[in-house]
Amino acid sequence: MSPELISILVLVVVFVIATTRSVNMGALAFAAAFVVGELVADLDADGIFAGFPGDLFVVLVGVTYLFAIARANGTTDWLVHASIRLVRGRVALIPWVMFALTAALTAIGAVSPAAVAIVAPIALSFAARYGISPLLMGAMVVHGAQGGGFSPISIYGTIVNGIVEREKLPGNEVFLFLTSLVVNIVIAGVVFVLFGGTKLGRTATADTPPATPASGTGGTATGTGTGTGTGTGTGTGTGTLTAVATEPDTIRLTPARIATLTTLVALVVAVLVLDLDAGLTAITLAVVLSTVWPDDSRKAVGQIAWSTVLLICGVLTYVGVLDEMGTITWAGEGVSGIGVPLLAAVLLCYIGAIVSAFASSVGIMGALIPLAVPFLAQGEIGAVGMVTALAVSATVVDVSPFSTNGALVLAAAPDVDRERFFRQLMMYGGIVVAVVPAAVWLVMVVPGWG
Repeated sequence: MSPELISILVLVVVFVIATTRSVNMGALAFAAAFVVGELVADLDADGIFAGFPGDLFVVLVGVTYLFAIARANGTTDWLVHASIRLVRGRVALIPWVMFALTAALTAIGAVSPAAVAIVAPIALSFAARYGISPLLMGAMVVHGAQGGGFSPISIYGTIVNGIVEREKLPGNEVFLFLTSLVVNIVIAGVVFVLFGGTKLGRTATADTPPATPASGTGGTATGTGTGTGTGTGTGTGTGTLTAVATEPDTIRLTPARIATLTTLVALVVAVLVLDLDAGLTAITLAVVLSTVWPDDSRKAVGQIAWSTVLLICGVLTYVGVLDEMGTITWAGEGVSGIGVPLLAAVLLCYIGAIVSAFASSVGIMGALIPLAVPFLAQGEIGAVGMVTALAVSATVVDVSPFSTNGALVLAAAPDVDRERFFRQLMMYGGIVVAVVPAAVWLVMVVPGWG
């Protein structure tokens, strides 16, 4: 049995044990990386840790730390309240607002994980408050980021179009962008319908919180005048009295909240304008807030999604071992050598989707597009359609909890059963991996676009 096949079988075993024994998959993956790396691939510790996602580790820790502080001091509540007022209480519009926001950020040049890191914590805090499915909200954020991800000035678009030009293949920047946008809008629409989006409508608590009886402010007043008449009071202290008593604390901008909002704006500027690392910037801003307001921040470190960090970093370290020992290249080259171009095309789309669900989408596109060149040169398959199908297949699966975007959604969700949410994301990601590559192959490749 070849080392590459052994490494794939070990990955399957890791999934089975994690699913049946409820062991953290990241811990299992670290152990598998050690065993396979040392005994099968002959890698030393440096080779094994070459795949450790240090940048993703910092992003997960930094972003969840900063937004844990924002939740503790009430900033996220303020943002949610402001958002619902912006759409005039139509809660059903909020998932689409989040989709459009992340799409706009990536379309103008933001890296997809950076856009998700900024939007997801706010979107999922809103979902928690108004009882919206976290899977619905998380999927809308990620698909929004991928929907705008292939504009001609975006990171993904620039990279793919550059690969196409370098390989001297026909290309169409606008076709690539619009196809990705339409695919993600369609998927987002399906998710919106299936996970209760159409039932949201207008929520009664959108503009004013539910009224409860106010103690000590209503009741009956008795008159004190002389004579035979007695006066009666005017009400029972419900409704508006309660709103007046409780609402100001929700919407009031305290110094801590103003400072937190300022740091969130600074995070956006630092990432999108100054091109600074999102994780390091978030940790730095969180430390500043913790220093000034230690009471609000005392429990924030404990709210960092450490189990998610272990899971994601472990799995991606093992995928790094697969890359170091050539398993991914081995699989891709085996497919590209098939003598039936259409079959090779759909298999390459599936390889791109499966591997990208665990690894860098950009890296996979950079590896698979050149592998497609030999049979594209035969003229039996349109280059524009094939490149578009590969690009969409390799990015739409970023809803997987093992990808950067999916991991950020998993880490950012407050007040959820994290293991259950992880399983939901994994199942949803699996469905996307199973369905989308075949669909885009059928629509883009079989007709021979380009």
